[in-house]
Amino acid sequence: MITSQQIRAARALLGLSQDEAAALTGVDREALAKAETDGGERDFAVADALEKAFAKKGIAFIEDGENGGGPGVRLAHSIDPCDGIRPEDLNATNDG
Repeated sequence: MITSQQIRAARALLGLSQDEAAALTGVDREALAKAETDGGERDFAVADALEKAFAKKGIAFIEDGENGGGPGVRLAHSIDPCDGIRPEDLNATNDG
């Protein structure tokens, strides 16, 4: 299960406020704030909903011990990929 630190980090990577994250995930704002707080009893349904919604937005959750480190988050893909123009598609109209 994801940690409170991972929830905060995922929200930060997406540049979302708690209100925006709550709206995106369908989780109550107070439940989100509680999930981001260390300690206390965890609501597994809230954590699962957050993990699924953030994953759909491109967040990859890294488990404790994966790659020799602790738990974390990363972007599964670039937020603003710029592939440019493939060489075979270059022509006089798009040169420049």
